[in-house]
Amino acid sequence: MEQYSLQQRMAENPDAKLRDVVTDMLYEAIISLRIAPGTKLNVNQLAMTLGISRTPVAEAIANLTSRGFIVSRPGHNGSFVLDLNLVDMTNLYRVRSAIESEAAALCAYTAGDSVIRELSLLADAFRESVINRDIQGMKDTDLPFHKLIVASCDNPYVRQSYEVILPKLTMYQSSMLNFIANSDSSTNPWIPKVTFNHTSVVSAIRMRMPELARQAMMDHVDSSLSFTTTSVQSPDAFKLAYK
Repeated sequence: MEQYSLQQRMAENPDAKLRDVVTDMLYEAIISLRIAPGTKLNVNQLAMTLGISRTPVAEAIANLTSRGFIVSRPGHNGSFVLDLNLVDMTNLYRVRSAIESEAAALCAYTAGDSVIRELSLLADAFRESVINRDIQGMKDTDLPFHKLIVASCDNPYVRQSYEVILPKLTMYQSSMLNFIANSDSSTNPWIPKVTFNHTSVVSAIRMRMPELARQAMMDHVDSSLSFTTTSVQSPDAFKLAYK
């Protein structure tokens, strides 16, 4: 979070309230893991960094507390960014699997040639990024691949359901990609499956086989969760992944 970025946003939208702009900036920093889960937020420091008073920062923290991204801790003063943990990720990925597998099946009916070409390009780029341990490349291709499938499934209720879980999903996806960047197939046997799952989903969609697409996406989400489960060796593993 930088003062220049705040000034730029305010210049682009002069009618926006400062607290709302700060809320958006803090939210984006949290879900992208630029501010690590579990971090204690210092209102004075944030205000100084942004070149503003404490009030809009405190209001932004209150807004994100009401949305569940900032929490208090028993026995501790102050506000903390929401922690990540494997139990929560497991619950989230069960819902994710239901939504994305349905979206993939629908895409086998509805996706046009241009969408399939874009999915194929993203799948190929993701595979190469994993092989090269290019974390930025993975970030640029992984979630966009999944979001394109949901956006192209032609069911507004699937899309609305996905929007509910997307912020939290973004946080866990970023952690998982950091795990991938620091792992290899000798230490985590799920890496090969994660590497090629996207390609399997695209192939099923291209062949217009809805049930195969559904199963391919379910296998992909299961592989991602199994990969993370294997990677998480301690309660602090998520924190270590993005330090």
